[in-house]
Amino acid sequence: MKKDNNSDKITRKEAIQKMGKYAALTAVGTFVILNPLKAQSSSPPDAGGDPFD
Repeated sequence: MKKDNNSDKITRKEAIQKMGKYAALTAVGTFVILNPLKAQSSSPPDAGGDPFD
């Protein structure tokens, strides 16, 4: 019987570490994307009004 010696397999611990890094990156990306939208929605209205009204 042949034994597989694939070097591309990772351990469970390595997989959990990689998933944790991905989760942290996703959380930071979501915060960066959504934070400007929240800041824009809470900003005061334009004092000059709409010139095309």
